[in-house]
Amino acid sequence: MSSMKRYMQFVKPYNFQIFLTIIIGVVKFAIPLFIPLLIKIVIDDIIGADALTNEQKIEQLFYWLGGTVIVFLIIRPPIEYYRQYLAQLVSNKILFDIRQKMYSHLQKLGLKYYSNSRAGEVISRVINDVEQTKNFVMIGLMNVWLDLATILIAIGIMLMLNVKLTIVALIAFPFYAFSVKYFFGRLRDLTRKRSQALAGVQSYLHERVQGMSIIKTFTLEKHEQKLFDKANGEFLDKAVDQTIWNAKAFAVVNTITDIAPLLVIAYAGYEAINGRLSVGTMAAFVAYIERLYSPLRRLVNSSTTLTQSFASMDRVFELMDEEYDIVDKEGATKLENSKGDVTFSNVSFQYDKDGNTILNNVNLHINAGETVAFVGMSGGGKSTIISLIPRFYDVTGGSVLVDGQDVRDVTIESLRKQVGLVLQDNILFSDSVKSNILMGNPDATDEEVFAAAKAANAHEFIMELPEGYDTKVGERGVKLSGGQKQRVAIARVFLKNPTILVLDEATSALDLESESLIQDSLEKLASNRTTIIVAHRLSTITHADKIFVIDHGKLKEMGTHHELMQQKDGTYYNLFQIQQLGS
Repeated sequence: MSSMKRYMQFVKPYNFQIFLTIIIGVVKFAIPLFIPLLIKIVIDDIIGADALTNEQKIEQLFYWLGGTVIVFLIIRPPIEYYRQYLAQLVSNKILFDIRQKMYSHLQKLGLKYYSNSRAGEVISRVINDVEQTKNFVMIGLMNVWLDLATILIAIGIMLMLNVKLTIVALIAFPFYAFSVKYFFGRLRDLTRKRSQALAGVQSYLHERVQGMSIIKTFTLEKHEQKLFDKANGEFLDKAVDQTIWNAKAFAVVNTITDIAPLLVIAYAGYEAINGRLSVGTMAAFVAYIERLYSPLRRLVNSSTTLTQSFASMDRVFELMDEEYDIVDKEGATKLENSKGDVTFSNVSFQYDKDGNTILNNVNLHINAGETVAFVGMSGGGKSTIISLIPRFYDVTGGSVLVDGQDVRDVTIESLRKQVGLVLQDNILFSDSVKSNILMGNPDATDEEVFAAAKAANAHEFIMELPEGYDTKVGERGVKLSGGQKQRVAIARVFLKNPTILVLDEATSALDLESESLIQDSLEKLASNRTTIIVAHRLSTITHADKIFVIDHGKLKEMGTHHELMQQKDGTYYNLFQIQQLGS
């Protein structure tokens, strides 16, 4: 299905409003078409009427002009208002529906898509490209029809005035149609490339603005300026290519539309000189020529704008065609009253089909209510293991089970409600502290929010903020310290109250005071639930019921701290000794 047909599915609910807008618009554009007729009446029937006295001529003049003024001052303004109002209302509602659909789609896309996509590119499609499609509604579905109606009405009146002169006026039409088809056929591809290049500039800026501290730290300003100039230059090249072709189109098409009135004036003048055409009819015809070819020129402008809209449509639906890699299987059941029992059975995993094997035949079991830890060198697969439990990714071999059920057999929503994550760098949104905590449970009461904050040792510092719980934290929580951000994130998980708690390096980047507070809140949070800890500092997980040692995607060792320390040549023993010596 073409992009335009798919777009029309969003337009369909508003067909009546669009039709009404077109009808009102036809009336609005038809009213000025009376002016050339008025010119003919004034010249031929009033000024050139020898049978009328001057007083009668003045009376007739004021009669006709008075009626015209009434139409333009009383009837036309409300028509103009409702045409503009309805056109903008309908087009903005359509854009609202498209963005709503796109955001819903974006939330269903898996983390694999986002790991391979630039945030600025996605934002550009949702904001810029969707906005560009508004022109298709305003122009393609409304103004084009109004211009065509204006042309047809003008041609009808011209035929009533003089058939031969009308034929002369229409001689240029076939040349106009051919030139539009020829030039604007290629413009869509050039416009699409321009939009892609612009999205590249936006993506680059989005990343660099977020990482400005790194640029300044490493004094990369000059280097980054060169990289930006390169991205900006690529956009300029694509923009110039489009501009050149666009300019050629306008040069040819406007030349054709400019020649047509000259042909009419020449022929009408010849007929008037020979007495076969009145001066008033000639003047009216010249005026109608302008009203005939002005819409044609607008259609040329519309062609350029519509080309941009079609290119943007292609990019919008290209994003909406991205397939979901994590979906509920047919007949998936809800995971309810979970105990928190987790099993990995012969689990293997690759991020890409042809990529490296991250996990290789991993078998392990975590009993409900146990506290377990995953340790090992960086890149061994620890974080991958914990991302498979809430189905951020699907295994490529084997299965992950929660309470004996394969996670692929239960609904994603019910599964993820059972899992709470506290990461090393938790993301806070640029909203209030309270709103960020409420993400754990949007329906929670204020009392429940305060209780969660107190349990996370966050209530005290929150109350010291300028506006307490209503204080805005800035993008990614930039206005809070690392320890404060972490406590807000822990409060969020307290509010969620999950069965399975995952702590991924939750205290590794904190100072001693913050770590002490957070460790206390994490212990309270871990009570009476299955707790999975990923840690580099082995001293923080010696209390775990089980410790799993992961090395190069394989489960190398398993046991309590005491049991693993008995293996003098084991991986865990060696790691622990190295850390003890380094501390």
